Amino acid sequence: MSASKLVALVTGAGQGIGRAIALRLSSDGYRVALSDISSNRARLEAVVDEVKHQGGTALPVYADVSQEGEVQGLVEETVGNLGSLDVMVANAAVVVQKEFLETTVKDVDFMHAVNVRGPFLCYKYAAKQMIAQNRGGRIIGACSNAGKKGMIHLGAYSASKFAVRGLTQVAAIELGKYGITVNAYAPGPTRTDMFKNGQASYLGTPAEFEAMIVKGSALGHIGEPEDLASLVSFFASENARHITGQTINVDGGREFD
Repeated sequence: MSASKLVALVTGAGQGIGRAIALRLSSDGYRVALSDISSNRARLEAVVDEVKHQGGTALPVYADVSQEGEVQGLVEETVGNLGSLDVMVANAAVVVQKEFLETTVKDVDFMHAVNVRGPFLCYKYAAKQMIAQNRGGRIIGACSNAGKKGMIHLGAYSASKFAVRGLTQVAAIELGKYGITVNAYAPGPTRTDMFKNGQASYLGTPAEFEAMIVKGSALGHIGEPEDLASLVSFFASENARHITGQTINVDGGREFD
């Protein structure tokens, strides 16, 4: 089936990596359902307009991925309006940067709700729909370099991203018999609002922070959201039909499996 007849759903699509993924999948020919929380309405509507401006079809759907009923409704609304669900990109995520001893239970619960429960619910309800359609599908999640190696000031965030790797592997094993592949992307430092907020959390100037990041990269540069979108495009394609259960670093050579 050609991409022009397929539907992709992207969560956290109002900015950063989610926006880049939405635009890339639309340019690949997918009709896209784009989701974010209601407080991000203006940003999401701007991305919808961008997709339409480049000739694509975009459906905005507002949902909190930490809430089961809202994720179930998100999938139902996507299918009800666009006809199917063929690619799920569980991109929405949050981060709180604190020293381990300063991290609170509230911080842990917040990140777990969005970063772990969110992908779990997106994977689950996307898989149910794909199984009902009986033609396979692609499920793609958001991990992180911090899901490959624990990182300073990112204890609870790292734990949540390690969980995404485990969830991705188990889902890949159990859903393979339905022709569904499940993979994840693991960004290193990438120029997004989350990255800018990270700059502010470290001592020194933004330039000093960037120099530190660049020094730790084999390729000597900081990633762009489009770098992640390119990998998602591949995961979604027929070219990735024999790849599942993998979490791929997109970090310019910062971490190695």
